[in-house]
Amino acid sequence: MANKETILKLCQALKGIASAKIDTSSEILHHMSDQIWKNPELSSKEEKAHHLLTSLLENQGFTVERSYTGIETAFRATFGSGRPNVCVICEYDALPEIGHACGHNLIAEAGVAAGLGLKAVLESSNAPKGMLTVMGTPAEEYGGGKIDMIDNGAFDGIDLAMMVHPAVSDILAPGYLACSQFSVAFTGKAAHAAAFPWEGVNALDAAVMAYTSISALRQQMKPTWRVHAIISDGGTKPNIIPELSKMELFARTSIKSELPLLVEKVQQCLKGAAEATGCTHEITQNSKPYYDLLSNKILLDLYKNNWSALGVEAPLTGSSSGSTDMGNVSYVMPSIHPKFRVGPGNVPGIHTEKFTVIANTPDAHRMTLIAAKAMAHTCVDVLTDQKLMTEINEEFKSSSV
Repeated sequence: MANKETILKLCQALKGIASAKIDTSSEILHHMSDQIWKNPELSSKEEKAHHLLTSLLENQGFTVERSYTGIETAFRATFGSGRPNVCVICEYDALPEIGHACGHNLIAEAGVAAGLGLKAVLESSNAPKGMLTVMGTPAEEYGGGKIDMIDNGAFDGIDLAMMVHPAVSDILAPGYLACSQFSVAFTGKAAHAAAFPWEGVNALDAAVMAYTSISALRQQMKPTWRVHAIISDGGTKPNIIPELSKMELFARTSIKSELPLLVEKVQQCLKGAAEATGCTHEITQNSKPYYDLLSNKILLDLYKNNWSALGVEAPLTGSSSGSTDMGNVSYVMPSIHPKFRVGPGNVPGIHTEKFTVIANTPDAHRMTLIAAKAMAHTCVDVLTDQKLMTEINEEFKSSSV
């Protein structure tokens, strides 16, 4: 009992150190987030954000590796040594036209804030053993940057990973879906639409037929499956039989093992439309598949307790939709990805112009620092109690089989 009490007291003291460092760093963290928000950059083009984040972390005493594992806008910042090696993750890419409507400026702020708090813990006189990694992961919106980083060995030697995401409600374990992103090009034959239409092979007909075939397929889809499609290119002029048409498609399932089946069904619709119209078709995989998220239950309990101890209402345990390449990370190591509420409750959701505005408000920054503290405190729990890491690993092994 005395040993548990000693660990508890030490843990609380270290959490106080982490929170104090995050509070005293508030101004530079807000400035960093504001600059990322004002300079939105698309996936794999986050040059300004990459420079801003790596410079700040280097100035704060981290060992920083830029363009980590050969990915230009990825980075790794480390402090300490030994195991466990706990990792907090930053994202910083934006969306076309609506900027940081997903709040990735806040994700970057939370990751850096948690990193600064944990570094202060590892520098303290009663510092626990272990290592801290702040990982910069580009191209979450399009391209699956974390997937390439996993393949390149970026997460080797890390024991657990976590990040948080701003949202319209607090959700402890979001139900992120597995996702495959691909496109198709239908090729026919151009002809004058009035004078010689019989000479043409209409590629737009193929795209329209494919779209309606997918709509019909939904009758036989599982309730948890999703397919979204747009016709991105439908021809040039109405008086020319379209020689080329293009579609972009997303297929999503609740678990990754179901994804190949749904993708096959959708691609059969594309093949059938091509054959019916006399077109050829070519399918291109736009990124490696995103996996569903495996939230580690032990880490979730720790995070929930720390979140509540910071004076915030306990997060919901319900699920949400969408997909993230953090799901792929969760299949290779224990991971969590809670959502935290920013803005009023009547906002329709992320990926909207309203949420872009919310992502750079004082309240959003305030809630981001609370989420950062919850991450830092959760890592402190693990660093000060070796048994927790064993339990976390056992739960991970049982859930990832």
